[in-house]
Amino acid sequence: MKKKIFIALLTAASFASCDIDRAPYGSMDADDIMNDPDTYMESMINGAYGQLKAWSDPMHRAGEYAGDNIAIRGTSTDAFFEFISYNRTPNNGRLNQFWNAGYKAIAQTSNVINMFEEGQSDEIDNRLGECYYIRGLMYFYFVRAYGRPYYDNPQTNLGMPIVNGTPEDIPGLELDDRVSVAETYEHIIADLEKAEELLTIDNGPVYASRGAVYALLSRVYVYMSGTYEAPNTQYAQLAVDYADKVINSGDYSLLPRERFMQYNTYTPENNPETIFAVKRIASEFSGDDHFYGVGGMYANIGGQGWGEMYASAKYIDLLNETGRNDWREEKYNIVDARAAFIAPTYSQDANTGNYTEVFRFIRRGNTLTYAQATVTRSGSTITCRDGDNTYTLTPVNAEQEIYRINHADGNIYTGVLDNFITVNNGLPQFFITKASREGEESHLHSPVISRLGEVYLNRAEAYAKLGNYGAALADLNEIRTRSIVDGAYSSLNASNASSLIDKERQLELAFQAERSYDVYRNGGTLTRHYPGAHNQTLEVGPRDFRVVYYIPQDAINAYPGKLTQNPTSN
Repeated sequence: MKKKIFIALLTAASFASCDIDRAPYGSMDADDIMNDPDTYMESMINGAYGQLKAWSDPMHRAGEYAGDNIAIRGTSTDAFFEFISYNRTPNNGRLNQFWNAGYKAIAQTSNVINMFEEGQSDEIDNRLGECYYIRGLMYFYFVRAYGRPYYDNPQTNLGMPIVNGTPEDIPGLELDDRVSVAETYEHIIADLEKAEELLTIDNGPVYASRGAVYALLSRVYVYMSGTYEAPNTQYAQLAVDYADKVINSGDYSLLPRERFMQYNTYTPENNPETIFAVKRIASEFSGDDHFYGVGGMYANIGGQGWGEMYASAKYIDLLNETGRNDWREEKYNIVDARAAFIAPTYSQDANTGNYTEVFRFIRRGNTLTYAQATVTRSGSTITCRDGDNTYTLTPVNAEQEIYRINHADGNIYTGVLDNFITVNNGLPQFFITKASREGEESHLHSPVISRLGEVYLNRAEAYAKLGNYGAALADLNEIRTRSIVDGAYSSLNASNASSLIDKERQLELAFQAERSYDVYRNGGTLTRHYPGAHNQTLEVGPRDFRVVYYIPQDAINAYPGKLTQNPTSN
């Protein structure tokens, strides 16, 4: 009786190597696979890429929503609100999807690795290299979500269960518990080094490549490089080495400023800065499906999307640090190129098409709230009305239309003259478009895993941890001056390196699911002292139990063996 290999398999009319836009699931006979390895191996690997599509949605939400780049207009019954509120539970459907899709990708790639021998051809070796890359990628994203930061006792803190492939003896199966964080990272590095060895064919940025391996290893070693106060120089040097391989390859290039401001509109294949992305295409969405894409929570575009989550006041302030970004059509002026991914919803009078001029500031009280006080001009005097009181605006920077008022509540508030922005539950809608508009006016988006801008920042951080502040400054300014004309930092040293590099990573990598992990892996505390439905006083320190997510209870219940849960308190 023939043995059946049951795997997540993508079916399609053709099996062209450039076509990974398929839908998953199926099973195949082992003899058929071995008799025609080229055709079936490609299909099996496409199945793994297909799992990345399901995985990438909760991956983004878990990484980004736990950070401080976004503010949500109200509470939600959706499981993703736990990521925002830090009210962790083990029964979270989105984390379950993250776990299941990721481990399906691990199982599928492991089955391919176990079934096919190396050395048959460059093409087969390259496909095996793709499998090793995908598997290493999954374990890395898992360990940073479910395992504590590497600097914090990696030899004893728990990482991930290492389960590679479909076991032979299913009925009598007994799997091992989670290994340590350190052992998980060892497995990740071994997989990626094997991928580096086998990957010799570059099929572009929606497939694994040596460049993708080098970029990911630069990040892995940055994660292992300790904190700025207690760096691990061995791993910092390895982060530099792998970043060098990407930057010096000549295979990728930073987009110039004007094109970078349209980064989100390019497909990965047409973007020289993209190293690896999870490919999505429009045919995967139909009708209201665009509401449920990553960008659907950040904006409403063409009538599609919930538009309930906006750029935070903290992120807006960072964008405005070197000069005010003005999104008004009649005064449009982008100082920091990253502000091009923000799109406020200015409200126009339905009859006249006119805008209402307001003085917008953040009012302090029991909670922080936005105020948009209607403005009146009389000659050179500008006043605004907030509640029952009228205030005269005092210039702070009249050219940029930044003013302050002495409020009746005893506070001095600084804000900007602007057009009234539509509010949703009190929050002005600073829509985010970085995860939308890929090639069309919709929420189509291929989640970016690695791009050259991040690699420069990885190297800058690693150089700083090695004490090579001159080289770190050069890399930091490579990214800084791309976005801000004449915005270069003048110096970098032990006293400011952590704050400047952290700030630039936040600005550059916002809405790419990196921020919360960046804070904690360097021993930082995450704060959200800005308007929104979150707990505005909550401060999550690096050793808080909520830094990591719970293992999904469904995974624990189904696991054939002991699977230890993360701590439920400090």
